[in-house]
Amino acid sequence: MLRLDKIVLREISLPLKEPFRISSGVETVRRILLLELHDRDGAHVWAECVAGALPNYTFETIDTAWLAIREWLAPRLLGQAVDGAAEVHARLATNIRGHAMAKAALEMGCWALEAVQRGRPLSRHLGGARHGLRDAVPTGISLGLQATPAALVERAEAAVAAGYQKVKLKIEPGRDVAFVQAVRAAVGPAIELMADANAAYTLEDAAHHAALRALDAYNLLMLEQPLGADELLGLATLQAELTTALCLDESITDRGRAKAMLALQSGRIINIKPGRVGGFTESLAIHDLCAAARPAVPVWCGGMLESGIGRAYNVALASLPNFSLPGDLSPSARYWARDVVTPEWTMNAEGLVPVPTTVPGLGVEVDTDFIDAITTRMEVVSNPAVAVAVA
Repeated sequence: MLRLDKIVLREISLPLKEPFRISSGVETVRRILLLELHDRDGAHVWAECVAGALPNYTFETIDTAWLAIREWLAPRLLGQAVDGAAEVHARLATNIRGHAMAKAALEMGCWALEAVQRGRPLSRHLGGARHGLRDAVPTGISLGLQATPAALVERAEAAVAAGYQKVKLKIEPGRDVAFVQAVRAAVGPAIELMADANAAYTLEDAAHHAALRALDAYNLLMLEQPLGADELLGLATLQAELTTALCLDESITDRGRAKAMLALQSGRIINIKPGRVGGFTESLAIHDLCAAARPAVPVWCGGMLESGIGRAYNVALASLPNFSLPGDLSPSARYWARDVVTPEWTMNAEGLVPVPTTVPGLGVEVDTDFIDAITTRMEVVSNPAVAVAVA
């Protein structure tokens, strides 16, 4: 049984090693919302909300998530007896629309807290009796938009040399076909390449449509979210025209949207970001739905520029058996000069990230001294749901 007595909200400011640019914007410093969940017996865990600073990927932001957690979500858990982590999603969802990333931060934290209570690594607790859980998971790299094809080729070749099992190229109208063509020519036909548009295209624009069809020539593993999140019919139309598999990201906000994708044949692969779908309960449901489809629909775990805390949750999820494609699980050194966990996340020469399988909970230690040094605001929400600003 779970009963939270206190939740600490922290915002930290973590500079990226280099700017990361996608079709909807660029980040140089990541504002990250971290949570500390404390139970009545003194156990506690860290969790992370993946909402960004701006409403460009989704309408949620770090500031809306902070408000939602403090005002509406935390009071549903603080001081309340909860039978188990699997019950948290429904408790947070009832009569509270949206705010999936805020809900996910609490819900996933409860899964980790329950794992600590039961003395289990999060991956094993999350996977339960499922077969095929892994001790290491394959990872790919996501390369942001570059100014020239040559600049993108340079980064792609370095990624291949480092051992990444998949190379994702961010694209947008005007920086697409020539860039993908140049990378494919440079790395050869055997390397798994994919392109990610972050919903930057529209079928109504003839030039956009032509560019998307032209990408079929480059033997891509997948083309991720070329159209808007709500355009399941348009995506079905596009998928019928292409040989390349479409992968849906922003479109998949819960298991219902995954069912709609399968029924409409709007894509052939799903990127599961647990923060985007509201946490682990929905992630597991989508994973199982796709595994049961005939033929099975592969899934993989996407990233949201998480710190090492958020990475721990993603790695645990990616150890499940139907995560059959490399995820965006790059090691700490890919993004951060210094991560907030020890040991930092690493990748071996074969492109594998280890899954913690012996230590209860997240499997990494949180560097609280470093977090204290980069905290820009903090607030304690305690039972009986009284918020006290402390910094």
